[in-house]
Amino acid sequence: MEAKRKPLLPGDIQLKAASGATEMDGMLELPVVEAPAVENVRGSRPDWLRVKLPYGETYKKLVDTIESNGLHTVCQSARCPNMGECWTAGTATFMILGNVCTRSCGFCAVKTGRPDEGLDWDEPNRVANAAKTMGVKHAVITSVNRDERKDGGAPIFAKTIERLREEIEGVTIEVLIPDFRGLWDALQIVIDARPEVMNHNMETVPRLYKRVRPQAVYQRSLDVLHISKDQGLRTKSGIMVGLGETDDEVLALMDDFVEIGLNVMTIGQYLQPTRMHLPVEEFIHPDKFAWYKEVGEAKGIEHVESGPLVRSSYHAERHV
Repeated sequence: MEAKRKPLLPGDIQLKAASGATEMDGMLELPVVEAPAVENVRGSRPDWLRVKLPYGETYKKLVDTIESNGLHTVCQSARCPNMGECWTAGTATFMILGNVCTRSCGFCAVKTGRPDEGLDWDEPNRVANAAKTMGVKHAVITSVNRDERKDGGAPIFAKTIERLREEIEGVTIEVLIPDFRGLWDALQIVIDARPEVMNHNMETVPRLYKRVRPQAVYQRSLDVLHISKDQGLRTKSGIMVGLGETDDEVLALMDDFVEIGLNVMTIGQYLQPTRMHLPVEEFIHPDKFAWYKEVGEAKGIEHVESGPLVRSSYHAERHV
């Protein structure tokens, strides 16, 4: 039997400078993609971010299915503008491990606190049953952070993947995982379950981590993706823009993604969920999102999903 590859350790990844170019056996010239001459918007939300709320009998049945199974979706918790579109397209993002997160990220609408319950071992069954009832073809499984646990809740991820495959023939599965506080044995539990896509969001550029993700570490999150990729999984990550980052910082982050061989990147507009959360610094123009996509793919990222309303799971079924 082939020996399991030793996981990379934190710090094994050398971050690249914001050069806008990659080097492989000498200098590799990238196509020059000029930034669009557009102005971003400050103040009121622009028209391109206005969407209709989901409604109708089909949508109501899906909500009833979620609620009757005692489940949570990140679609609802994060107030995603694409919820109706994704659900009716056969994609849903289930949030496991409860609905109380041990972290206090400045952008997230999920409740912060200390969960007062252990793992719910029936949750994977309820997720699988709900997904089957909803006609889900591509399931995205994410979670709150469970930093109070040494396993971070990873066994529930693995069991949910197993139950989905048992209940739904041909289902594809993406997991959007936390960083497990750098506990690589916990990460390995999810890797060994072999989801089709391993997603872990970087969320923002390194300079803004203390304000946006105060309990996270940029290098640690990059390690999660690198370790997953090193063991043969298809990897994906996303960021929000409009939090005060610069174009150069976004391009430098793309270089880090290219360095670890990331397959899919998502880029979307940050929207303030409540007045208690971080304010929007600016609304990024749609042409700038198109430019980010062009630059990212020119750099070597296989697919960049970029747009004002893009969220991590938007068009996820196309990223398998």
